[in-house]
Amino acid sequence: MNLKNLIILSLVILSFQTIAQVPLRRVNNEAFDVNEVLEYRVHYGFIDAGEARLEIFPDMKKIGNRNCYHVLGSGKSTGAFDWFFKVRDHYESYIDAEAILPWLFIRKIEEGGYKKNQNVSFNHYKGVATSEKKSITTPNNIQDLISAFYYSRTLPFETAAPGDTFSITTYLDDETFPVVVKYIGKETIKTKLGTFRCIVFKPFLLQGRVFKEQEGMTIWVTDDKNKIPVRAQADVLVGSVTMDLKSYKGLVNPIALVSKK
Repeated sequence: MNLKNLIILSLVILSFQTIAQVPLRRVNNEAFDVNEVLEYRVHYGFIDAGEARLEIFPDMKKIGNRNCYHVLGSGKSTGAFDWFFKVRDHYESYIDAEAILPWLFIRKIEEGGYKKNQNVSFNHYKGVATSEKKSITTPNNIQDLISAFYYSRTLPFETAAPGDTFSITTYLDDETFPVVVKYIGKETIKTKLGTFRCIVFKPFLLQGRVFKEQEGMTIWVTDDKNKIPVRAQADVLVGSVTMDLKSYKGLVNPIALVSKK
């Protein structure tokens, strides 16, 4: 962590010492723990377009008196795709281990010439998120982009019926919005790693700007306690994008692998 981010984290910690410690929620997390690493390969049509990685670092961090996961998410374009649309994305989140809520979110992105750096601190006791630009009031249990992914893996999909929806309120660019996914059912799919039993979802997307349809993305998640994405496929305005699981390690539960390749 660089000096600027360290200062921000220190201010977050100090702010908790002046606040009455209102109890936060307790989430039953059997899905993930430290040392988990997920790696993905991204395809644009038949072209290898990029790579993505999600890693939970081995050591827990302390923010105030709270134990936190330190998670790094990164993505980059590769091969020929890197020549005309360079992507270098870096996301960090410090996620409360008990409440599965973010305390600090760090975002550094470069996408086709567009660049943005942002540091956001969350105060769940006051219901406030603060970036370099502004502070906004947030609803209870607000998530950032990274923590929303990990929290979604703790949801009770085992009791879901086709058509059920799940909503997670998420922060991005000084705004909050609901991320809604619809449960479709179960399916067994073949990948380069093998054949997996999966549960299938469709997130509601922003139609017209990037995606063809509001339900233009499908996500296949392992039908086990880990609930890790095996494949995500989206129809965009020009072509389609697919993200496939390339490797995994540090899972805390057996994976729903029917057969290896």
